[in-house]
Amino acid sequence: MSKDEIKIEVEDLSLIFGNNKSQALKMLKDGKSKSEILEKTKCTVGVNKASFQIKTGEVFVIMGLSGSGKSTLIRCLNRLIEPTDGSVIVNNVNITNQSNDELLEARRTEMSMVFQKFGLLPHRTVIENVAFGLEIRNEPKEKRLEKAQEALDTVGLKGFEYQKPSQLSGGMQQRVGLARALANNPEVLLMDEAFSALDPLIKSDMQDELLALQNKLHKTIVFITHDLDEAIKVGDRIAIMKDGFIDQIGTAEDILKKPATDYVKAFVEKVDRKTIITAGTLMWRKPTVIQFEKDGPESTIRKMRSTSENAMPVVNKDHEFMGFIWLPRVLEAEKQDKKTIEGFITTDCPSVYEDYTVEDMLPLISNTKSPIAVVNKENKKLLGIVSQTSLIIEATRFDDREIVELKEQAKEQ
Repeated sequence: MSKDEIKIEVEDLSLIFGNNKSQALKMLKDGKSKSEILEKTKCTVGVNKASFQIKTGEVFVIMGLSGSGKSTLIRCLNRLIEPTDGSVIVNNVNITNQSNDELLEARRTEMSMVFQKFGLLPHRTVIENVAFGLEIRNEPKEKRLEKAQEALDTVGLKGFEYQKPSQLSGGMQQRVGLARALANNPEVLLMDEAFSALDPLIKSDMQDELLALQNKLHKTIVFITHDLDEAIKVGDRIAIMKDGFIDQIGTAEDILKKPATDYVKAFVEKVDRKTIITAGTLMWRKPTVIQFEKDGPESTIRKMRSTSENAMPVVNKDHEFMGFIWLPRVLEAEKQDKKTIEGFITTDCPSVYEDYTVEDMLPLISNTKSPIAVVNKENKKLLGIVSQTSLIIEATRFDDREIVELKEQAKEQ
């Protein structure tokens, strides 16, 4: 990614707990393991030479089990915990070199944090809690209450401004925490296990709320979780940590299809792939197409013969998808001595966008033998096609013999 796209850049970031940090850091740089360092120096490695980049407007999820270092890492990003080595660069400024005053200003204006425990002030009203960060910034009362009200409206808490936190449910209290973070209008939102203390249904609602807010606000979000399903749902990319080390970074599809380590493989093996794998991954890109204005029956038959396909996508001169044409229909057009394939195209066939999942596409093939066309959202141009066999493989993980049987059954229908 280009420099202009990068909001946060982390370079060889390490954090060591203990009294003998210099020796432990040298051992870490020499490639010694966490357990070896602990035995030799009595120091614990919290973060092990983490390096990654986060794009502007991206939801970047850091996940792992308890003790993996994920919450420690996010606290290094705004120096709530001082890293032992390495750098954190935000907006091209290395905050690990900033003075306390410069860092405080960055926290007030560029980064806000939402914690697992809501951290609300019980003696203050909801709107006073949301305005608290602005109060610390010495903004005039009228202005800060106006901004706080806008943040409450954004998270759906209009009407609850003058209640106390104790009068709200857990989910509503977390919305107050989110509104408090948004009131500062930060460029970066750090969320540390923000939804993990909530009941499952409330947690799901808050995830949906976050995604809706992100579609509107386009913040750069670093999101910590131990829940892989949550990571997949909210994250654009996911970093999986173990023992302070980042094992793999990628999209959910990257990690599911090509786990980098046995640990990652074990982590993701029980994930329902149907909800992750998309048309963009499965599609056959740039398939041979029939050009409506150019290809007549004879030309279409030639293309089918050369590709061994009995159904092919048809596009117009702008490469917009029109439908599929099947071999029996082409032969019928040729028998009638037609000059074009007009009237012989099957137009009632499914099409999807690249981000449709296997789960989204499966219902589309229940009443048709047609492949699924993948089209561009903006102009409906054909990008590729997904075969029904590909969907069956991803949905069921049948072996080859079972797939052959399914294809034979489809021919008989």
